[in-house]
Amino acid sequence: MALVSRVLRSLSTGYAFFCPGCEESHVVYTNHSNGHNWSFNGNVDKPTFQPSVLVTSGHYVDGFKGGKCWCTYYAEHPDEPVDFQCFRCHSFVTDGRIQFLSDSTHKLSGQTVDLPDWRL
Repeated sequence: MALVSRVLRSLSTGYAFFCPGCEESHVVYTNHSNGHNWSFNGNVDKPTFQPSVLVTSGHYVDGFKGGKCWCTYYAEHPDEPVDFQCFRCHSFVTDGRIQFLSDSTHKLSGQTVDLPDWRL
């Protein structure tokens, strides 16, 4: 992974940016060789990716049919440290800004913020 700007890392499959809502990186696949179809405006300082970026975990994953997820696991094991969680992060990355849609489950849901400097 090579840092190509203060906000993006280049991968063989696309790009990664740091999400301040999830406090982790998200990957956008732009090489189209693996079936993903995000477009990229080519600007590594103020990137635009289309369509929206959707990252999910646990019971927010499409097709989850119930049963065990991180929420139920930790409810059943309250003494274990919480390393994973169920979440949904849905955003548009446009001209170097992240617009978090209201279906995101983190603290920045419904807000628009600048892409932060790479933190990982």
